Amino acid sequence: MDDFWSGVGVDLHLEPDAGAGRRAGLEKALRDAVRDGRLAPGDRLPATRRLATGLGISRGTAKAAYDQLVAEGYLTARQGSGTRVAALSSVGAEEPGAAARARAPRFDLRPGSPDVGAFPAAAWLRALRRAIASAPSLAYDYGDPRGRIELRTALSGYLGRARGVIAPPERIVVTSGYVQGLALLTRVLDGTAVAMEDPGLPFHREVVRRNGGTVVPVRVDERGVRAQDLDGEGAVVVTPAHQYPTGVTLHPERRRALTDWARSGGGLIVEDDYDGEFRYDRQPVGALQGMAPGQVAYLGTASKTLGPALRLGWMVLPPHLVDAVADAKLHSDHHTESIGQLALAELIDGHAYDRHVRACRLRYRRRRDQLLNRLDARRVRGIAAGLHVLVDVADEDAAVARAEAEGLALGRLADHWHGPAGDRTQGLVIGYGTPRERAYPEALEVLAKVLDGS
Repeated sequence: MDDFWSGVGVDLHLEPDAGAGRRAGLEKALRDAVRDGRLAPGDRLPATRRLATGLGISRGTAKAAYDQLVAEGYLTARQGSGTRVAALSSVGAEEPGAAARARAPRFDLRPGSPDVGAFPAAAWLRALRRAIASAPSLAYDYGDPRGRIELRTALSGYLGRARGVIAPPERIVVTSGYVQGLALLTRVLDGTAVAMEDPGLPFHREVVRRNGGTVVPVRVDERGVRAQDLDGEGAVVVTPAHQYPTGVTLHPERRRALTDWARSGGGLIVEDDYDGEFRYDRQPVGALQGMAPGQVAYLGTASKTLGPALRLGWMVLPPHLVDAVADAKLHSDHHTESIGQLALAELIDGHAYDRHVRACRLRYRRRRDQLLNRLDARRVRGIAAGLHVLVDVADEDAAVARAEAEGLALGRLADHWHGPAGDRTQGLVIGYGTPRERAYPEALEVLAKVLDGS
């Protein structure tokens, strides 16, 4: 029978082998728990009196077992701090994370991540405190699968003001990020052929496939996705603000062609507003959704502006999709966690979110300019916005090999193609959001060395 007990500030579960004797069985159970990691170094154990009461043994037996494991080096006992698991120094054992650190590159210029060190911790904490102080008790219960009304209302105002999105709160569904939004839409479309940009992110293609969609590649050129190549697909996924990975902004003529395609054939445009907040050299390009709110599902997240760890995203849906997507969300994870939603609503309503985005925009523009100055003799594309650029190279494999030898991690264009080979080009996808400020200049020096072939 399982035995449970509570001690001073801790709960512990053990199953001593009664056949081995009370003391020996307890010693083995504790020893095994330490060895297999269920009890970690520094964990506090229950007092011997509590332990004895919970197991129905004498306190002397419990104390003897502890003393034996202290003698063997499994436990430590100090006056005033109780009995704790010792820090074992087994031969060949690695400290947690040592292997991961050993594999980490010296310099990380891979695309897809922001500077997480710039997370506005103080502003977030203030917003969180205000949210918790004013939250009704029902905020801690199961919630609306569409998300908290406070966040949907805040997003309605922000997206309309900053991105030109027509976003009534009743048409917004809060998600745990872009991937969940894409997965929910694919399920609701139920087997529809989905056109996806080529080149594009392989992971997103796999999300569509695993949720029942059929992926059809549609090429991207210097004007963005080729809307004229769409032929019978039920939906198309696009990144019009700053295409990933080419960095091209969707041309106005292509925007009109896409919306005409959707209106005439009843197709759905899925707009991934990737890098939409980060445009540097002229006025930000508004969201495509504002041109055709009845044909566009707009998806955005806080992953690049705040950080991926928050797991907060949103969809602004055409009216006919709201109920179906909300139902799919309900049966996926019921609802996105509520407290973070309330904090983000506070951050938006108090305009701290706007201030943070503006500060990030300045920081990333400086980084972009540093990169362009360092690589001034090379063709660098996609520079108008975002957190990545595309650098043309003649021999992608050779450049990647040199980068790996220098401890430099970067992206390669070859990983993003998925249609027929045709006229595929070569290039390196360079992200400038990830490195910390102090490491960035040296990372650029190493990148220039790699591109020079030296």
